[in-house]
Amino acid sequence: MRVVVAEDSAVLRAGLTLLLTTRGHEVAAAVGDGTALRAAVDEHRPDVAVVDVRMPPTHTDEGLRAAIDIRRDHPGIGVLVFSQYVETRSATLLLAEDSRGVGYLLKERVADVGDFLTALSRIAAGETVLDPEVVTRMMATGRRADTLDTLTPREREVLVMMADGRSNGAIAEALFLSYGSVEKHVTHIFTKLGLPPSQSDHRRVLAVLRYLES
Repeated sequence: MRVVVAEDSAVLRAGLTLLLTTRGHEVAAAVGDGTALRAAVDEHRPDVAVVDVRMPPTHTDEGLRAAIDIRRDHPGIGVLVFSQYVETRSATLLLAEDSRGVGYLLKERVADVGDFLTALSRIAAGETVLDPEVVTRMMATGRRADTLDTLTPREREVLVMMADGRSNGAIAEALFLSYGSVEKHVTHIFTKLGLPPSQSDHRRVLAVLRYLES
């Protein structure tokens, strides 16, 4: 296989390069950021690119966004996201159009070099290879989004204003509602999002986080 490696850690980048070359594969380029990854793929047209999630300049999901661009511009090139992190929203976008030739593995859960190389070969051949933890996280995110769909338009308005940091009184004034009506909407939101009363958790904060995650 011809491979492009994108990993911001110089040590890991060198390790992956050595591993692949000693097993007979060609590493066409080994780069440390998303911009260089895009350029390397454009130039070398590898069979597969191995991509870390968090790379310069943002150190957030730069690698995944580069992987999405690669799949859009070069759909025949396989992409293996190989990372410590699960970025569910970007992973969903990566898999949305066509999951063939796409993989997402967590570094800490790959215990055998042979398994890694087999996954890489499968991805280059057009198969989909996903770590079970990635699948679990993506399904959980989907379920959370589904619960938000059960909110009425008014409840969504209230939740959006909660996310803006408004108190119940401020929400009542802005939406021309009574304070009691806002309290009822907030209670319905908690119920629909599966947030029962708790001594240890702040339901308002959890509801806002659920909204932001969606």
